[in-house]
Amino acid sequence: IRLAEELEPDVILMDVTMPEVDGVEATRQIKIDLPQIKIVMLTMHADQEVLAAAIRAGASGYLVKDCSTDEIANAVRMAFSGETALSPQLAASMLDEVRKLDQPSAEEDRIITKREEEVLQLIADGLSTPEVAEQLFISQKTVKNHLASIYQKLDARDRTQAVLQAVRMGIVHLD
Repeated sequence: IRLAEELEPDVILMDVTMPEVDGVEATRQIKIDLPQIKIVMLTMHADQEVLAAAIRAGASGYLVKDCSTDEIANAVRMAFSGETALSPQLAASMLDEVRKLDQPSAEEDRIITKREEEVLQLIADGLSTPEVAEQLFISQKTVKNHLASIYQKLDARDRTQAVLQAVRMGIVHLD
């Protein structure tokens, strides 16, 4: 940090792992006082959390130490030009993370809750409201509440329509 203040270089190659202050914190401190300096981080590990922290701290690039000298030189040139430099393996890993963000989890993808699915499957199996309540150790009123929610979610008027819609959607199966 002291050297950056004394020398004011255009670009700094910063190791993530350093004694006293880590590279991310050093980057943050340098960027506060000297925002014009571009910083390219070097690391041993392709850690997404550290990468994100480095970017938030103001790093202009992030390279894994096993990259070639040509890649390092190119990253320095890119940072100097105002571009972002990223190791290919980090870029691929980052793209995978972004893709995961767009994919709903199994729970988010679900139209009805697991409990509603259990109720609906028992109805599809031919059980009455009192039998479903007994099987699931819940009250008949709770079964009716689940059914009302199921009807609304599946746009059904009664249990027959709900079961048919659920079968079409693959939510329940007829044995």
